[in-house]
Amino acid sequence: MRTSSPLPPGPHLPVLAQTVLFGAFRHKFLPLLRRRYGDLVRLRIYPERNVVLVGDVDLIREVFSGPVETFHAGEGNVVLKPIMGEHSVLLTDEQEHLRARKLLMPAFHGAALRGYRAMVTELTRAELDSWQVDRPFRVHERMQALTLEIILRVVFGVGEGPRLEELRKLLGHVVDVGALDIFGWHSPLLQKIGPWRRNREIAVRVDELIHAEITDRRKVPDLEHRTDVLSRLLTVPGDDPLTDAELRDQLVTLLLAGHETTATALAWSLHELARNPVAAAATTKAADEGDERYLEAVAKEAMRLHPIISEVARRLTKDIELGGYRIPAGHTVLPSISMVQADPAHHPSPEVFDPARFLGGGPATGTWFPFGGGVRRCLGAGFSLLEATIVLEELFRRYRVTPAARKPERTKTRHITLVPGDGARIIAHNRELPRLRRGVRDRL
Repeated sequence: MRTSSPLPPGPHLPVLAQTVLFGAFRHKFLPLLRRRYGDLVRLRIYPERNVVLVGDVDLIREVFSGPVETFHAGEGNVVLKPIMGEHSVLLTDEQEHLRARKLLMPAFHGAALRGYRAMVTELTRAELDSWQVDRPFRVHERMQALTLEIILRVVFGVGEGPRLEELRKLLGHVVDVGALDIFGWHSPLLQKIGPWRRNREIAVRVDELIHAEITDRRKVPDLEHRTDVLSRLLTVPGDDPLTDAELRDQLVTLLLAGHETTATALAWSLHELARNPVAAAATTKAADEGDERYLEAVAKEAMRLHPIISEVARRLTKDIELGGYRIPAGHTVLPSISMVQADPAHHPSPEVFDPARFLGGGPATGTWFPFGGGVRRCLGAGFSLLEATIVLEELFRRYRVTPAARKPERTKTRHITLVPGDGARIIAHNRELPRLRRGVRDRL
C-alpha cells in the first residue's frame, strides 16, 4: 500500500542488502516489490543510491516522452561507464548523444541492414555445421560465439588476424561477469585484488587492441570505400572528426551490446521451443516457407517472457511529479521491462510461451519494450531482430531441438543482463528428410 510520503514507497533495508537483492536476484525481487508497493517503488542501490522503479505503462510513456534535458538516459547508464567509456552512445546525453547517434545510425538502417543478410546467413551456416547432433550442449555459448563473430564483421569488416583473435577471446571474458564484479568497475581499491584485478587487466588489454586497430585502419588506402562501422566513423565528413577515445568508446559499445543481448534472446528462444512441440512445429514450418514474420515473433516472445535487460534508466536533472509522487533531481527513474511484460493485464497468461501474440496487431503499444523507448530506443533493434530471424530460419531448416533436462532453465544475473543459468542446454537432432513426391521418387 502507498504511504502518505511525497516520495514513492520502498523497502527500508540497508543499501548493501538492496543492492545485492536488486543486482543478483531482481527477477525474484521485483515481483515481491510490486505486490508490496505498487507501480512506483523507491530503492537505494550502489552506485546510483536512489532509484525509482516504474511498472505502469502510462507512467512509463510519460518518462519516454519527457524532455531529454530532464530525463538523462546517459547518466542513467552510469554503471556501464567504466567499461563502455564516457563517450559511448549509451552514456551521453542531449547534443553529444545526438551527434553519436547520427554517426552510428547509417550502419544499422535501410540498405545497410539488407547488406548484412548474406554475411549473417554465411556465418550462421558455418556455426551450424560445427554442431554435434544428438548430444546435449549449452546453446547460449554457441549463440554468443556466433553473434560475436557477426558483430566483429559489422564493426571491423573482417574477422581474421591475430589481433582480432585475441580480442574475440577477451570480449568473452568481459561479458562473462556477475553482479558482484560490477562493484570492481567502480572501486579502484577492489581493482587491485583478486578477480577484479584480472577484469581490469583484461579491459586494459581490450583497449590496447582496439586502439591498435584504429591506428592501422587510418593508414589503409581504400578507407573511403569500406562500409564497416570503423571505416565509416573514420571518414565522417566535416570539421569535427571523432577522436581516438571517442572511436574506442563507440566500438566497445557496439561489440559488447551488439552481440550479448541477441545471443541471449536466441538462447531463450531455443530453450522454449525445445519444450513446446506446437511452437517448434510452427517454427519449422515457418523456416521451410520463409515466413519471417513468425520467426521474428518467436524472438520477440522470448524477449517478452525472458527480458534480457530488466529495466531502462533515466537520471533526473530536475524534480518531477509522477503518479502523484515527487521524485527529486538526482534520482534515477527505471521503467521496468520485467514488470510490464509479465503483467497479465497486458499479456494474458504471461507465463506461457506463445509467439502468436506478436502476429496480427500484436501487443498494445508500450507493453513490449526490450529495446527501450522514446528517442533513446536501441539503434540496433532492427539488426538484432534480423539476426535472430536468419538464425532461427537456418537452424530449423536443418535441425529439430529437444530439452537436455526436465526442469526449465533458471534465470541468472550476469552484469546487467538476465541469462539462462545453465546455458540453455538443448539437444539438436537432424531433421528427417521430407517425403518425396511420387514422380520424383520413381525417377530416383
